[in-house]
Amino acid sequence: MDSKKLALLCRKVAENKKAENAVILDVRKISSVTDYFVIVSGTSEPHLRAIVNEVMDKLRQDHQLRPRAIDGDSRAPWQVLDYFDVIMHVMRADVREKYDLERLWGDAPGVGVPKPRRTRGTSAAKS
Repeated sequence: MDSKKLALLCRKVAENKKAENAVILDVRKISSVTDYFVIVSGTSEPHLRAIVNEVMDKLRQDHQLRPRAIDGDSRAPWQVLDYFDVIMHVMRADVREKYDLERLWGDAPGVGVPKPRRTRGTSAAKS
C-alpha cells in the first residue's frame, strides 16, 4: 500500500472510533523521516487507547501491517504509531494544543482538506 493510501486509511479508521480533528500533513518535501503525519485528538486516555487499538488491529488484520515502533503507553496523553512512511499521532486535545504540531510543520500541505466553498456574490479575481 502506498504511503498516501495508508495515511488516509489511518485517518478513516481513527474517525470510525470518533477521533476528533483528524489532519494529514504531507511532509515528504520537508522531512526525511516520513512521508505523512496523521494527527488526531481523543477526549481521554481510554478514548486514545481505543483509537490506537482500532488502528493497529485493523491494519494488522486487513493489510498485515504492524507499526515498526510505538511511543507512549496506554495511559499516556500522546501516543505515536510509526508505520515508517506514515507516523500517526493520537493526542488528547490539550496536549495537541500545547505542542501544536500543525504549526510546527506549518509548511506541510494538508491532504484531503476540503477546499473552502465559494459563497454567492464571490467571484474570482480578474487579471
